[in-house]
Amino acid sequence: MLSILVAHSYFLRFDDKQRRRAKPYPPLATLQAAALLRDAKHRVTLFDAMLAESVDDYGAALDAARPELVVCYEDNYNFLSKMCLGKMRRACCDMIARAKRAGARVIAAGSDASDAPGEYLRAGADAVLIGEGLAALVALVSRLDADTALPAERLVEGILGVAANVTGAPARPVVPLPAPELPRRLAWDLVDVERYRAVWRDAHGYFSLNLAASRGCSFRCNWCAKPIWGHRYLQRPAVETAEEMLHLKRQYAPDHVWFADDIFGFRPDWVTAFAGALDAGGGGVPFTIQLRADLVSARMAAALRAAGCREVWIGAESGSQKILDAMNKGTRVAEIVAARRLLGAEGIRVGFFLQLGYPGEDFADILATRELVENARPDDVGVSVAYPLPGTQFYELVKTQLGAKKRWQDSGDLEMMFSGTYCSEFYRVVRDLLHEQVTPGDGRRVLWHRWNDLAEREELFRSEPAAPVRLPLRIV
Repeated sequence: MLSILVAHSYFLRFDDKQRRRAKPYPPLATLQAAALLRDAKHRVTLFDAMLAESVDDYGAALDAARPELVVCYEDNYNFLSKMCLGKMRRACCDMIARAKRAGARVIAAGSDASDAPGEYLRAGADAVLIGEGLAALVALVSRLDADTALPAERLVEGILGVAANVTGAPARPVVPLPAPELPRRLAWDLVDVERYRAVWRDAHGYFSLNLAASRGCSFRCNWCAKPIWGHRYLQRPAVETAEEMLHLKRQYAPDHVWFADDIFGFRPDWVTAFAGALDAGGGGVPFTIQLRADLVSARMAAALRAAGCREVWIGAESGSQKILDAMNKGTRVAEIVAARRLLGAEGIRVGFFLQLGYPGEDFADILATRELVENARPDDVGVSVAYPLPGTQFYELVKTQLGAKKRWQDSGDLEMMFSGTYCSEFYRVVRDLLHEQVTPGDGRRVLWHRWNDLAEREELFRSEPAAPVRLPLRIV
């Protein structure tokens, strides 16, 4: 039995935009890994970076726990971890180095670690899990339990999906490991839930917790990185998901739940079964989800309302069909408008995620996005600029244009990292205009005047010409 400190490195304090939003959530994937290791009878403690002040807080947790093993397992359900923000990478590498100085073995896992394992190995990690890596984690921990001083080449020998500093080792057969069954309940008792409650109530007057009913996404948008689950969509049973929500309701009494799934429910039948299980258990908690526009039907909207869904965020991305096709999004503009109408008819709020600056986007496409927002009238929008994530077709498309800056420092950065049609400041102006478009007020005439003014000056914001990029063929 090992003493294990499970940690992650998403410090809300290091992300000014998210800190101001004050909507922190516990690290679901980290809690899954902790529960899995605890089920294997190891002594598990948690360092939750979300509300920590600095890496020094981790140092104090390390001193208190004196673990034999540190597992830096990032929260794969947190989309910000997929963005591999520069501040968080530096924090994780610092945490690894401190663990090594304290005499602990270290295993690292996460989107950035999967994309760039060398950075984490150089910081001192003994092994880096590629992808979700839970089967490999169980195997590595079992070997360390038998011998904590096991050298790297023997530690990783024959285990699929692990990177390590092993040089000159002879090739040996690799046997695929069966994926361990995920714990039915996460290690919620390791989290300081009351501290989260205080932040939420102080900032918003209510308390929200998070859940996940599935892992991954089977669709193939060419800007979306999938270093953890690939193109798989792994759905939990509806009854099991309902049981976890009911447990959180009884144990922690949240006012709201955020489902961190890339795609919630997928099929109306699953959502109907989920609603039935919640009703049988005394009723669930109002919740918010993410969903694709082309999965919204009248049946789906009605089932979501019956289950207690209060808000749906749709990856609309653009009001230009040309850009949606270039992204390989697989949706039509008309489907976005229809989804908003169907959900609104059931009394469900709707938000649109919008993405500016994708290669090939011109001012006519931006105006098409403006028209989408005007016609569909979502309740809210979230606007970003196109962000080239390693491992995506989009990244391959623009990688020759990337300079020294290859990642944002925090989620509010919004700096163009490749040569788009316009400069970063232009897209920030468009972002602000789109936000104003969904904000109730009497300034509509002023807003349209500002759009017209931008149209007259848009040539002044154009970027320096770059080598042309060829938009990828749409995959069907």
